[in-house]
Amino acid sequence: MTEQSLPSLDVKRQDGVLWVSIDAPPVNLMTAQLMLDLDAVAASAENDPDLHVIVVQSTNPEFFLAHGDLSFVEDPATYAALPIAEETLVGTGPMMRLHERWRRLPQTTIAKVAGLTRGGGSEFVSSLDLRFAALETAAFGQFETLMGIVPGAGATAHLPRLVGRARALEIVLTGGLVDAATAERWGWVNRALPAAELDAYVEWVALTIATLPDGVRAAATEAIDAADGPLEDALRAEDRLLGETFTAASGELARAALAAGAHTREVELDIEEVLRANLVRPS
Repeated sequence: MTEQSLPSLDVKRQDGVLWVSIDAPPVNLMTAQLMLDLDAVAASAENDPDLHVIVVQSTNPEFFLAHGDLSFVEDPATYAALPIAEETLVGTGPMMRLHERWRRLPQTTIAKVAGLTRGGGSEFVSSLDLRFAALETAAFGQFETLMGIVPGAGATAHLPRLVGRARALEIVLTGGLVDAATAERWGWVNRALPAAELDAYVEWVALTIATLPDGVRAAATEAIDAADGPLEDALRAEDRLLGETFTAASGELARAALAAGAHTREVELDIEEVLRANLVRPS
């Protein structure tokens, strides 16, 4: 996938990472155009073996994604007919299909949230793999019940898995905003960081994941996803994937660690940085 400019997105690529910036003023509303643009990014990424991580962020410091376009209620048939992720989760609505398409991407997907995100916006965030938020300014909410409906783009499926049933019920039934610190404590986001540290930390996470040895990111993800099934199946999956990733290249990394002083007290105090130094980074 190459860099591109879509009507509501700016897309740039760096070292196996795609940076997707939402730019749909004034509040980054989830309009049909924005949904089509996000679908175009996902469609391009699905079969890109050289792309390892996708980071979604916003150019608007106040809003990540405000929520779905409420004017859809004026013409629900046109909304339902939007040609978005048409082969994904067939029979559901276009926003649900869009979020599921993103959830299924082979890349590691990351939301970097500095502002507000509600409704369909927070459902999109919940469908991604990792979520990081600005401590002072980010907040999340599902206000659909305040409009007499239930969430319809993934919230009731994803939230119990992220925060547990009781907290999911609190989020959905009260319709209130959840600040970043609470979202972190509940497990809705990975980390809530001071806003001044958010960009650098997410960049470090993205580049670290993107430059792992070939096959390791996908294998680790497959192993962790197997934990959703029976424990014995998950353990067998991990054992199989260890065998598949234990290659001549990984053996060389172990030997390099030993040569650098692994097993000694001095190196073991900070062995992660020694291991990182041995990784071959792309040019």
